[in-house]
Amino acid sequence: EPNVLAGTLIAHTDAVWGLAYSGVKNHLLSCSADGTIRLWNPPEKIPCICTYNGEKGCDPAHMVASVNTGSTVIYDLETSQSVVMFSSQVESGVQSNNHINKVVSHPTLPVTITAHEDRHIKFFDNKTGKMIHSMVAHLDAVTSLAVDPNGIYLMSGSHDCSIRLWNLDSKTCVQEITAHRKKLDESIYDVAFHPSKAYIASAGADALAKVFV
Repeated sequence: EPNVLAGTLIAHTDAVWGLAYSGVKNHLLSCSADGTIRLWNPPEKIPCICTYNGEKGCDPAHMVASVNTGSTVIYDLETSQSVVMFSSQVESGVQSNNHINKVVSHPTLPVTITAHEDRHIKFFDNKTGKMIHSMVAHLDAVTSLAVDPNGIYLMSGSHDCSIRLWNLDSKTCVQEITAHRKKLDESIYDVAFHPSKAYIASAGADALAKVFV
């Protein structure tokens, strides 16, 4: 609708996979299948401030990104330089299933959490780049992650049709919800916490978005 659309940002040459709001200067981050991450200031005449190439957290001046090689990098938004590259031990020695589907930062601790195609969720220390913990979290690929605003719970979604709520301190599952039907071997695409109320939400391949109390 023309009366709703405030503007369009054009620069990526392939599908846009994710967006994140950066509170440092009210900027927007986008990641794309074209292999780049772009930093935007939407009101500007030339809105694209910087382009990051994936091959080259807690701190609001940093962003964290994963690339399809299975690696994760923290970038400094001010200098555009990579700060930390996370190292992950691959248990089987096979890289093909190490694809990362989602990466999130803990709101208060220097911890990054990644969701993997091989059913794992992994936790990394932002300062050292070392893996803190790795666990098989679902029966199928882990597609989505969200951390509650207080940093107490982690929520994960999977193609096994379930949403799981984890205690971040003990890394134990405290609740499981069967949320969406499978469609073409896919199920849950995204999960989210409400920023202030006790609501969670999920979106699935069955074309439904659900809100849970």
